[in-house]
Amino acid sequence: MLPRGFSNPVLRPGRTSRFWRGTRLFHTRLWKSSKNLRLSTNSQWAECPFFFSTRSFTLSCPRYGADAIVRVPTMAESITEGTLTRFSKEVGEFIERDEELATIETDKIDVSVNTPHSGIIQQLLEAEGDTVTVDQAIAELRPEESPSETEANGTGQNSSELASNYSAPHSLDDSRPSAAPAITESLTLMTPESHLKLNAKSNHSLLQQSQTPKGKRGENRVKMTRIRQKTTQHLKESQNTAAFLTTFNEVDMSKIIEFRKNNKDTVMEKHGVKPSFMGAMAKASVLALKEIPAVNGSVENGDTIVYRDYVDLSVAASIPKGLVTPVLRNIESMSIVEIEKGISELVAKVKTPIHTIYEARANSLAKARDGKLTMDDLIGGSFTISNSGIWGSLFGTPIINTPQTAVLGTYGILDRPVAVNGQVEIRPMMYIALTYDHRIIDGREAVRFLNIVKDHLEQPERMLLG
Repeated sequence: MLPRGFSNPVLRPGRTSRFWRGTRLFHTRLWKSSKNLRLSTNSQWAECPFFFSTRSFTLSCPRYGADAIVRVPTMAESITEGTLTRFSKEVGEFIERDEELATIETDKIDVSVNTPHSGIIQQLLEAEGDTVTVDQAIAELRPEESPSETEANGTGQNSSELASNYSAPHSLDDSRPSAAPAITESLTLMTPESHLKLNAKSNHSLLQQSQTPKGKRGENRVKMTRIRQKTTQHLKESQNTAAFLTTFNEVDMSKIIEFRKNNKDTVMEKHGVKPSFMGAMAKASVLALKEIPAVNGSVENGDTIVYRDYVDLSVAASIPKGLVTPVLRNIESMSIVEIEKGISELVAKVKTPIHTIYEARANSLAKARDGKLTMDDLIGGSFTISNSGIWGSLFGTPIINTPQTAVLGTYGILDRPVAVNGQVEIRPMMYIALTYDHRIIDGREAVRFLNIVKDHLEQPERMLLG
């Protein structure tokens, strides 16, 4: 049904038409000269029509008979909700278009909620502290033109003023000419639904423009190598199987650095090798494993602990296809000099440098870089050492290579001020970390293991010459 006072849905030149907005009555007269103008409507949206023009004649009413809704905008990727921390305006206050109405706090950023157009705030639909989601309505406002918008439209009056100016009723049959704005462009009759679609399209376009970053944003998708796929699968299985825990300590490396500097020529002359930090770290770990056998053990079938009297040391080699962990077997039976001599002989067979996690390289590492790594070199291993210090890392929490129960992480050597006998001195210090499986290794055993490694590295004479 048509609203009271709106009896003719067809607008004809020279006649006065009435438009209701609540109890407000709008009147406008169309010049007789606009004889070609004929705007029609139907009963579905005749209750709240409005005129829209781009230049000289503007009478805008975005939502006759209803308030505009302010909704939560789209936030950052993967964020769908946030906490409404505050409103910048209260009910009854006027707010400009694109002015901030509210602030939403997320776990990454704070998001401002701006109004799509100016108007009077009618109702706040949510309270401060509430959790809101994307596209949720948080406020209603009655659209009103701001003074700046009114001047831009060339009318000098907002819709309320226009309503008061044309408040006197006129008969629809009154054909007397009356002064009215000259119509220089065609008028378009729009519905609230079509107006909302227009606003949504405009807001979406503005959002796309604001979110468009500058510069190139290329992406390159490369399929994982089989080694990378296997490494990913195995490390995730390790996380899901073992009860990970990491403990730390730090080592004063000044004595082992001094020993290496003072004895490298003697060791080279007598044994034909140079002592390295890798050999010292491996030997110190072997001695600690003998005292704490659980660190060298493994869990079998979920209910059995395997203790070993040998040490097969897994080391990590970085090759173009990924990360592999070849094994140095029965290292417990080797002296530090024998370890260094064997490493030197094997590295000499490699024509290109071996970039591994370790400063010193061994047989399996050489073959890994040279493409001669076999399955026998990768099978087994009872304990792993991982040195991220070669890349500049200060400390970290390495991942256990199950079914092993522990991994020792060694890191960069840096000069730091430390307290020595009540005095502050600069010493070359290195952090070490042990990640262990808490199912079979207690914290006391893990701390003892690191203390033993620390003691051997800080007093290297007996260890290196044994």
